[in-house]
Amino acid sequence: MADKPLISVITINYNQVQVTCELLNSLRKVTWPNLEIIVVDNGSHEPADQISKDYPEVNLIRSDQNLGFAGGNNLGIMHARGKFMLFINNDTEVEPGFLEPMVNLFENNDKIGMVSPKIKFYYHPDTIQYAGFSKINIFTLRMNGIGYREKDDGKYDQVTETNFAHGCAMMVPHRVIREAGMMPEDYFLYYEEHDWSMRIKNRGYRIFYQPASVVMHKESISTGKASTLKTYYFTRNRILFARRNITGIAARLSCIYMVTVAIPKSLTLYVLKFQFNHFKAYIRAVMWHVKTLNKRFRINEKSKIHQLHPLHPG
Repeated sequence: MADKPLISVITINYNQVQVTCELLNSLRKVTWPNLEIIVVDNGSHEPADQISKDYPEVNLIRSDQNLGFAGGNNLGIMHARGKFMLFINNDTEVEPGFLEPMVNLFENNDKIGMVSPKIKFYYHPDTIQYAGFSKINIFTLRMNGIGYREKDDGKYDQVTETNFAHGCAMMVPHRVIREAGMMPEDYFLYYEEHDWSMRIKNRGYRIFYQPASVVMHKESISTGKASTLKTYYFTRNRILFARRNITGIAARLSCIYMVTVAIPKSLTLYVLKFQFNHFKAYIRAVMWHVKTLNKRFRINEKSKIHQLHPLHPG
């Protein structure tokens, strides 16, 4: 297997042992011969012993507390030995040959820093969830998902450079993580991969979408399609992304847009729809920023780099 570098597959389990086991079942069928699988049990309340019992090949890392998406993945990184690391949601299933096309991109271009596969909806397998991302609008802080909810009719079957990887499934070389730092833990949930993508791009690397690799995503099992948890973190982190990544006049214009347009519009819609729990979650997210106005959120995710395994050929 000298010509097949080690790939570390890292996924997070949080009170979803059966869902995680379904992913592990599909990973047993992959054709890549040199693989280690790391499951981070992220402070679950329910026992995760079934994973160790039924999948002895898996390295189960237990955290006493929920570290969030970035924190859980970073814990996995510190136990990973692979030349390449694949971060994948536990609520997914994969095709047997999905790893090879992503690795081939990296092996043919050392300036590629991240690759995400084509992601489709598990319960609607003819429909695309991700075929890349557009540029982010630095004023509205929104981006468009390319191919989102479109039929998979071959339109998005070309390898293309994209602006952001997708947190559901993304492969990153060990050396790039060592250079750019690990995932930003300020977010806890949502927007981490966008921030990480920005930082890796700022290091001179490119991000690609690889349609020959396919992942099926069981969308929204973790937080629910309309959960107040999602409302809170998505709102909070949308603004946090700006505070960490946008400066100068663009930052001022973005702030003006949020205060005069985005926030009033969202709050009004929640009232009109009688979604008062979401209204409260949105207010809490905004107030979090009011309370932290004097705090500087600068990118500083290299402090744990010394805890990574040494670089090696894989």
